[in-house]
Amino acid sequence: MAFHFFSNIFSIYLILISAFFITISAKFSEQFAQMEAMPSVNKMTHLHFYFHDIIGGKNPSVYYIFRGKNNVGTTAMIDDPLTEGTEHGSKIVGRAQGMYSFPTKTEPALLMVINFSFLEGIYNGSTISILGRNPVLQKVREMPIVGGTGMFRFSHGYALAKTAHFNPKNGDAVVEYDVYVMHF
Repeated sequence: MAFHFFSNIFSIYLILISAFFITISAKFSEQFAQMEAMPSVNKMTHLHFYFHDIIGGKNPSVYYIFRGKNNVGTTAMIDDPLTEGTEHGSKIVGRAQGMYSFPTKTEPALLMVINFSFLEGIYNGSTISILGRNPVLQKVREMPIVGGTGMFRFSHGYALAKTAHFNPKNGDAVVEYDVYVMHF
């Protein structure tokens, strides 16, 4: 009899403790059914543009924060134009805003932390975020899309970068981007 009494008390205790923790968790987070949270169909969008990294001249788009020994640790903030073509006066479709850094001694590679902020068409005001490694001497580099805003909310995908033009005298570069992004 005593066993059943303590067993019942223990069961009631567990139920009360479980209810307490469930109540706390419910205030912290909420789960939605798939249909309520987001549409069930993903869209794949391909974007093609050129990234103009302007280091020299009167109007640079690259600002060095730190210059490390032998480039290791060199870090720059950028506000680069994204254009339809390779030419300097080509139509601007967005901005690449963020930073990159040289984290390695062994090969020229960048750590890219950049938002592509779009200014044209249906993507005006939307962004795509890149966080990844860019080994700049490779002909084609792949970097991950880790998120976005606006039309690209909940996005993921990848970006392929190819250097279209590089000026070794001042460091200016034009990089062609093909971005493949899944979004809702």
